[in-house]
Amino acid sequence: MDEHQIGLYLTAIVIGGGIGFLAPGQAPALEHWINPVLGLLLYATFLGIPFALIGRAAKDFRFLATVLVLNFVVVPVVVFGLTRFIAGDQALLVGVLLVLLTPCVDYVIVFSGLAGGAGDRLLATAPVLMLAQMLLLPLYLLLFVGPDLVSAVDPAPFFEALVVLIIIPLGAAALTQVLARKAAAGRAVMAVMQSFMVPLMMATLAVVVGSQIVGVGQELTSLLSAVPIYAAFLLVMVPLGMFAAKPARLDVAATRAVVFSGATRNSLVVLPLALALPDHLALAALAVVTQTLVELIGMVLFVRFLPVIVGKERRPQAA
Repeated sequence: MDEHQIGLYLTAIVIGGGIGFLAPGQAPALEHWINPVLGLLLYATFLGIPFALIGRAAKDFRFLATVLVLNFVVVPVVVFGLTRFIAGDQALLVGVLLVLLTPCVDYVIVFSGLAGGAGDRLLATAPVLMLAQMLLLPLYLLLFVGPDLVSAVDPAPFFEALVVLIIIPLGAAALTQVLARKAAAGRAVMAVMQSFMVPLMMATLAVVVGSQIVGVGQELTSLLSAVPIYAAFLLVMVPLGMFAAKPARLDVAATRAVVFSGATRNSLVVLPLALALPDHLALAALAVVTQTLVELIGMVLFVRFLPVIVGKERRPQAA
């Protein structure tokens, strides 16, 4: 399953979309399953984040600095420019900002590895990326959307989603890793959950798409205006990622990993936050789902063509 993840994820999307279209009355039931399935997926995902390797990531300073600058300095500028075309639609704008301002910490490692990127280095930086985006996302939303809209959002469901679907799974994963170093039971839990990563991702994609596909169809006109933004973002992050890697003199594998980090977004992690927004911002969740669909197609192309664009492996230059 690990070797065919992209095809399996696309299959899950097709199945979910088929169920959503053929049985639209099941959408509410499917939506109730989003949080349980997503919570399990995020727990399994966070189990793969090596919290004990935060020190190692800090020591790999050139790679870490490149990834942080690209994701939290360059990307916000790119996103601000791209989203000026939809600035008049606040709900769509919030959804696009939520997903494009948050770098991926899970399947980016898989996609990068499939393209010959340094997945192990991305894995080591994942805790830092997760912490940084949790701290900086509210600031970026305040700057790009404005205080009036931010103040109008009821923080209670937003905070609940953050705690229940991100902080608790994150804390549980960290605790499980501690237990795994001391007891066989902890290691068994980690092994089982990580072996279910692909099925959980498939189930999440199917449930999310199945529950939201009718809404996507109903809001297709608005959402179509976000598709070129998502596609342009993927395209522009390739040269920007390559350019960002040059001053650090990173090798080819690390450069490919940097490009993937800059282009791949944290859609499934921010989806519960989008679903917790008030009704007048409901389009935001559909915008996040739409980005997932565009990105998975983009990842297929990245895996195929990025090894050609970022040439064959060569020895890294001296620091």
